[in-house]
Amino acid sequence: MDWVDKLIDGHDGALTAIIDESGHRIDYRTLRRETEDCDAALIAAGVRAGDRVMLVAENSPLIAPVLLACARLRAWCVPVNARLTAAELDALREHAKPRVTIFTNIVSPDAAAHARRLRAKAGPPVMNRQLTYLSDLSAKPEPVGKTPQTQPMLLIYTSGTTGAPKGVMLSHASVLWNARTAAEMRAMGPGDELLLTIPGTHIMALATGYLAALQSGAAVRLMTRFSIEGALKGLAEGATIFSVVPQVYRLLLDRIEAGTPLVAPRLRQIGCGGAPLDPGLKARVEAAFGLPLHNGYGMTEAGPGIASTTMGPRREDGSVGYGFPGCELRVDNPGEDGVGELQVRGPNVMLGYFRDPVATAQAITEDGFLRTGDLARLDPDGSVHLAGRSKELIIRSGFNVYPAEIETLLLTCPGVLQAAVAGRPAQDNEEVLAFVTTDGSTDAATIKRFLDDRVAAYKRPQIVTIVPAMPLNANGKILKAELIAGLGS
Repeated sequence: MDWVDKLIDGHDGALTAIIDESGHRIDYRTLRRETEDCDAALIAAGVRAGDRVMLVAENSPLIAPVLLACARLRAWCVPVNARLTAAELDALREHAKPRVTIFTNIVSPDAAAHARRLRAKAGPPVMNRQLTYLSDLSAKPEPVGKTPQTQPMLLIYTSGTTGAPKGVMLSHASVLWNARTAAEMRAMGPGDELLLTIPGTHIMALATGYLAALQSGAAVRLMTRFSIEGALKGLAEGATIFSVVPQVYRLLLDRIEAGTPLVAPRLRQIGCGGAPLDPGLKARVEAAFGLPLHNGYGMTEAGPGIASTTMGPRREDGSVGYGFPGCELRVDNPGEDGVGELQVRGPNVMLGYFRDPVATAQAITEDGFLRTGDLARLDPDGSVHLAGRSKELIIRSGFNVYPAEIETLLLTCPGVLQAAVAGRPAQDNEEVLAFVTTDGSTDAATIKRFLDDRVAAYKRPQIVTIVPAMPLNANGKILKAELIAGLGS
């Protein structure tokens, strides 16, 4: 198997690779040249094989040359969302110890703010703009793998700031396998345009969107930050493939059903992932777009692909489809109803958690299966039906929210004595609920304001409820189900 830096080799240089939000087109010949310039800039900044290069970004053409240059140098790319707070970003930088941190400050006010705060400097031009970066020459390289299966390509963080972040190490082989599998399932090729509305720092967008398009000679049409108007414009201007979280389809349907026409002359495939798909919403989307809506399931630790309805017969039953080719799926310790923990083994599975061998051992079985923490059953035909999550992970607008992280932060708020955070389904999404006990010196509005400057918007609880006491079981564990039930609708 090849390395990621070979991803765009052989493509016709005149083909469009990237379309930015202004409509400017960048061809593969230019992308190869800009990757060489980025490679030289990283070397000049002191990057070596095994170093981490953090990319603080919103969707930008710069993502592609940075990824490919890191791959060529055998450095690890660490993409993080520029919309993280200062505290969150600093915690990730402290854990990852990047040799260089790059900012997409041209397209992202949040990235620019981080760059100013950290006193980043201007470097050589890449993509016709001076590279804005920060160096830490004290950072030490990690050992370098000799094969694509053993060398990390991406370090993706699955949690944020308070408490220990978990960095998922994905190899070159995992990243390429996910990109190629996603492209093959969609029959992507030259002439296709994938409209990328999801943040390119998210593994779903990065591996099965951005890199899937580039490896197949297709084009990526970028939206710096999602908007309904921007999505409708991208569809009208020629997008052929469109994949978003379910909530985006609901927003689009609201606009379409209110009278805005859907103009998508070249659209041939639509998909969704990142959150459960309601059958009613699926039917409405298919009626509006005139195309089947494909659903998928994955997780960062699988880079992310595990299953999709793109393969096999069309389904109407809520299944997330069939396991990706080359992956083994099994249900561990199933009950009488066939439901147990879903586990997966294959070339997609992570190398482990960075600097956390204990968590790695807990996540991967001795025979190489990744414990997903999700409850599921497998039908005789191999289709996967999710039954819930054994972990407490909340998926809000396609982003992972970890209750323990928010609980720890809440406990630093003056006046808060105890905290419990849980998720609750809400119109094809999940809302984040926070329950606290206090000493009487604070209120819900004050607690919400406390969180505003300390955690990304998608992690903030939609509802903060002050309760007189936490319901506890015999072992002293907070009974979150009782808290949610007491909240009502």
